[in-house]
Amino acid sequence: MTRLRPDLRLDDRDIAILATLSREGRITKTDLAARVNLSPTPCWERMKRLEKAGLIHGYRAEISLADLGPHVQVFVTVELESHRAESFQIFERTVERMDQIVGCWAIGGGYDYLMQVVATDVTTFQAMMDGLLESRAGVRRYFSYIVTKPVKEEPPALALLEGKDG
Repeated sequence: MTRLRPDLRLDDRDIAILATLSREGRITKTDLAARVNLSPTPCWERMKRLEKAGLIHGYRAEISLADLGPHVQVFVTVELESHRAESFQIFERTVERMDQIVGCWAIGGGYDYLMQVVATDVTTFQAMMDGLLESRAGVRRYFSYIVTKPVKEEPPALALLEGKDG
């Protein structure tokens, strides 16, 4: 039995349900139950409990951006001018409104944030960054890293989070 939060206990089957759903969100209830060695009703009840506990936030499709058309994916490290709480809040509110920024994480180390941006091309990406610099978001400097090819994109191995081999 794993204790990730004081109010939540997960066993191996709960972890198996989460791991399977993170890889195959559209799996049928019957197939999911078979994979985790449960009958469908108890499996469904566990899944609903995991949703209610907030461990499952939603179900998404993985879209092939390359097949949709030309695009560029860029990771950007950002350093803010000020490290006051208000500065972080202003930056985060600004980023939340920018659709081209598809991921943003506050990070420790030499930079304050890591952003993931998807744009139609480099010119569009740069225009977005110019707009961010001109806004009141408080960006001191940034560094861009253009993705040249995906190497690995997998959901986390949840068993590793509880100290087991993946």
